[in-house]
Amino acid sequence: MKRASLITLSLLGSLSASHGVWAVDYTLPAPGSRLIGQNQIYTVPADGKNLESIAQRFDTGILLLLEANNTVDPLLPMPGSELTIPSQMLLPDTPREGIVINLAELRLYYYPPGKNIVQVFPIGIGQQGRETPVMSTRIIQKIPNPTWTPTANIRARSLAQGIKLPAVIPAGPNNPLGRYALRLEQGGGEYLIHGTNARSSVGLRASSGCMRMRAADIQTLFAQAAWGTRVQIVNEPIKFSVEPDGRRYVEVHQPLSRNDWEDPQTVPIAVTARFVQFSEETGSDYNGINSAIVRRAGYPVQVNATASPSTPVMPVQSVRSNVAPVSQASGTLVSASSPVLQ
Repeated sequence: MKRASLITLSLLGSLSASHGVWAVDYTLPAPGSRLIGQNQIYTVPADGKNLESIAQRFDTGILLLLEANNTVDPLLPMPGSELTIPSQMLLPDTPREGIVINLAELRLYYYPPGKNIVQVFPIGIGQQGRETPVMSTRIIQKIPNPTWTPTANIRARSLAQGIKLPAVIPAGPNNPLGRYALRLEQGGGEYLIHGTNARSSVGLRASSGCMRMRAADIQTLFAQAAWGTRVQIVNEPIKFSVEPDGRRYVEVHQPLSRNDWEDPQTVPIAVTARFVQFSEETGSDYNGINSAIVRRAGYPVQVNATASPSTPVMPVQSVRSNVAPVSQASGTLVSASSPVLQ
């Protein structure tokens, strides 16, 4: 399930940190552009810290780091090795309003009203068999210090594992919902965007359908997102863009696997008619696009017919820290060779 079996477990000119929390703010690109940020190169120090701690340091997800660095040890990267921090991305092809979640990249985008920025956060989402659904909805409740009322199904699954959950878990450090929760309207209110007491699960498929955020991130989002804020959840493993200056980009993520035996690095990806058209246009490097689909690096790759598919990176030694082939048809697969959930 998108490498979750491996672990259970910029800086950018457009980035800023404020109010004692690590908020990742990107200036919105010009009209017609979707490209934001710039990748970074981070040299791993000899401090014995694992990959998940590096993901927290850069407020990114561990699966995103594994996509970008597919030869790195998923538990303990070697000191002196260089990691690509995937802090460049294409905005999802959605209205730039409210909250947008792309399940395939395990990221949440928030567009603060009246500001020319987008904030980007890693999230944990529903595990296999308890997937977070695609939906368009809105926030109907903001809950500080939430209690957790496990659903009957969750209690039954836990009991089968020898764990007897109480009917209600009170607010506090052991609460799986953390300190803040945003309730969504669709699904009878059972889906939340919330904090977690299992911070290593952020950036993984680990929940029962809700969306988990790190403590500082949910605090930042909770303080800004109002009741009624629009929330759109999509599942787009392939994003693409023709920038105003003519540069063409493809960003490919490993798709969410549907069963235990699927390999997200090689499982076919469904593509749209628009993407097929983009791939076949004169300005696109058809082979470069197919290479990006095979690699699935999780960051934008330039695919102009005459351009190198490299992407700029920024070297980083220290950071601030506060807390396969495309086919012709739409939908065709391409391959590489109330009680709430929690």
